[in-house]
Formats: sequence, structure tokens, C-alpha cells
Amino acid sequence: MLLENITMADFQKGLKKTKTIIIPFGTVEEHGSHLPLSTDTMQVYEVVKEVAKRVKVFVAPPVHYGVLTSTREHPGSIGISANSLRMITRDIVKSAYSKGLRNFILISGHAGNIHMSALREVGEELIDELDDIKIAVISEYDMIRKESEKFVETKDDGHAGEIETSRILYLAPQLVKGMAREEYPKLPKPFLVRDKVKYWKGGVWGNPVKATREKGEKLFLFSVMKVAEVVKKVEKMK
Repeated sequence: MLLENITMADFQKGLKKTKTIIIPFGTVEEHGSHLPLSTDTMQVYEVVKEVAKRVKVFVAPPVHYGVLTSTREHPGSIGISANSLRMITRDIVKSAYSKGLRNFILISGHAGNIHMSALREVGEELIDELDDIKIAVISEYDMIRKESEKFVETKDDGHAGEIETSRILYLAPQLVKGMAREEYPKLPKPFLVRDKVKYWKGGVWGNPVKATREKGEKLFLFSVMKVAEVVKKVEKMK
């Protein structure tokens, strides 16, 4: 049940079948010269919409903005602070809780460390505050990473590389603009630098040239299966 498409009467009827809601998180973030800025949002939202066709669950509209670190200086990247993400997540969950929802799956298409830490932090706070709430926090990208190793050719593939390009080729091929070259960031770790574009000009981590629609479909279907499993598990938990 997509919240954006149902009425309040539909919502009340739905509560009799499930008290679980999936809240997807994405970003407005550069993904090389070939993928759309909404790549993270698109990947996770399409997955959870498909999940909603297979199991009884509410799906919230995606939160389109997230915490950006290594990509925040690139053209088109528009992010929010970790504090803003914590606050909006807290507000959404508490409001949904007040309407009768009890099981929350916070799933992010963006796997940034600070971004994910913010989601986990607010989740930990909420389970301490609300006795009968259940919360799962998932990085969708990390969830499929091991499965991708079975057929993805790029060993150290990451942002806007073989995996993500394959997924967008499957979900929205018309949005793939040509193909960026293989690239990896050269950030001088452990040092923090302001001008990240200087060390990562193309914004690609991996080899998008090896991407295929078929690989994207496999990853999409695997992710749908895993999220559906989480929905079933959270409803059985006591």
C-alpha cells in the first residue's frame, strides 16, 4: 500500500492487515556523468514498491535528501546535515506511530557512513522511548553487496560503478546518459579534505562499462526478496 495513493479509509482498513511500514531514504547526489542525481532514491523506492505487491505492508514516499560526504562538492549534489536527517526521521516515525503503525523498516539507497549512523542513532533512541515499537535499519546497497560478488566483475565496485549502473539500466535505461569511464577516488586518507572533487573528478567508484541490464535485474529481484523477508520477520517478532 503506497501512502501517496491511498485514502484515509484505505489506511484504516490497511491497519487491520498490517502495522508495518517501510520508509525509503535516498539522495540528490552526483552519480558520475552518466547516471541521474536520483539514483539512490530510484533504486530503493522501486524495490520497496515491488515488495508492496508481494506482501501486505505500507510504503511511505521516499525521503529524497540525505547526508553527503565525499560527493558533497560535486555538481548537483544537494544534501542535508546528519542532525536534519535524525530530526525528520524521528518526526516521521513518531507521527506514523501515533496513527497506529508499530513496525518500521528504515531502508536507505544511500550507504554513506554518517548517513546510516544517523538513521541507526534515531532508531536506537526511539526503541528506548516507545515500548511496543520495532525498528529495522537497512542499507539496501550493503544488503545486496555479497550477492553481487557472484556475477559483478569489478572487484572494488562502488558508487556509480558496475552495480549501480546495471540497476539503472534495468529500472530506467532512458536516464543513462552514455557511459562514464572506470575511476576510483584518490582521497588522501586518513586526512579530511575540503576540495573532494580535486581527488575524485568523475564521481565514479568502479567500472560502469561492465554494467548490463541483466545484472541490474538480478540485483533488483534479490533485493525485493530480502526486503520481503525482513517484513515477514518483523511482524513475527515479539
